[in-house]
Amino acid sequence: MKNSAMIVFILFVFCLHVHVSPVYSKEHIPDNIYEVRSGDTLPGIANQYETTVEELVLTNGLQSHTLVVGQKLYVPFIYEVTSGDSLDKISAANHSSPWLIKTVNGLSSPELYLGQKLKIPPKRMNMQGQYILMDRGEFQDWLFNQKFTRNISLIQEHHTWLPSYKQFYGTNHFHMLKSMENFHVKEMKWKTIAQNLTTFPDGTIAVSRPFDIAPEGTIGPKANAAGITIENVGNFDLGHDVMTEAQKETIVTVAALLCIKFGLTPSVDSITYHHWWDLRTKERVLDNGPDYNVKTCPGTGFFGGNSTASAKNNFYPLVVQKMKEISATMH
Repeated sequence: MKNSAMIVFILFVFCLHVHVSPVYSKEHIPDNIYEVRSGDTLPGIANQYETTVEELVLTNGLQSHTLVVGQKLYVPFIYEVTSGDSLDKISAANHSSPWLIKTVNGLSSPELYLGQKLKIPPKRMNMQGQYILMDRGEFQDWLFNQKFTRNISLIQEHHTWLPSYKQFYGTNHFHMLKSMENFHVKEMKWKTIAQNLTTFPDGTIAVSRPFDIAPEGTIGPKANAAGITIENVGNFDLGHDVMTEAQKETIVTVAALLCIKFGLTPSVDSITYHHWWDLRTKERVLDNGPDYNVKTCPGTGFFGGNSTASAKNNFYPLVVQKMKEISATMH
């Protein structure tokens, strides 16, 4: 009886162990990523990783010092060189650059030796004030590292109309953003720049208004409450700017990434055009708004037109296909 009781007890303990062990297993987080926990602050994390708050802001594209549990931050870490390593290989795998690694570690040459300990700093983002300028890959990385506290379920597509392609010189992204902000604040009396995102003719993307602050604009509060506003630089009414291939790819990719991030399926209920909203009532009218009460935005030439039929036939299928491509590459 004693032996039987002991066997039952051992089996019980074994089953208990098997049952609870997955609770303690965690998704592997790379050494260069820190996942924010309850009670964390930027100064505390900076002190822990021997860096500065300014560096954390610039390397993670932070628009405020407020952190959200589950948010992921790039941080510096110590790496031990293994066989076959090179500065190019190490930097590519760890969100850094060969120049940064050489500089931080005082290396006079790119030559490495087995067992060498290197501090790997994350690279800075192209950031001025609250504005973060990125390519498509950087935006994807930034977006999926963020945690947002606001419910977001509607992607708004707009065109700036003015500024148009004539005002874009290829290097004046931040100047254009600041000019838009000044107009929105001084003339429209809004708190800051209206849109959360801005796309440019060269295919770059600027995170503009923080995602956790609802956008402002003439589309109205109903659309803005759960909305993300995208201003696509250009005048895309027929007969005006012809959208570049780079910007086309970016607009489709941004919409796809936002749909994946927020669990949306492309439709008139999740990706909306400004043209579908009545300027007077602020209600959605789709294709039924009188010309004097609706804007042409995002343009009569935006991916074939600004009607719901154009969106369904031309734009949404591209977004769906891009979602499939992106999802296939994500772990």
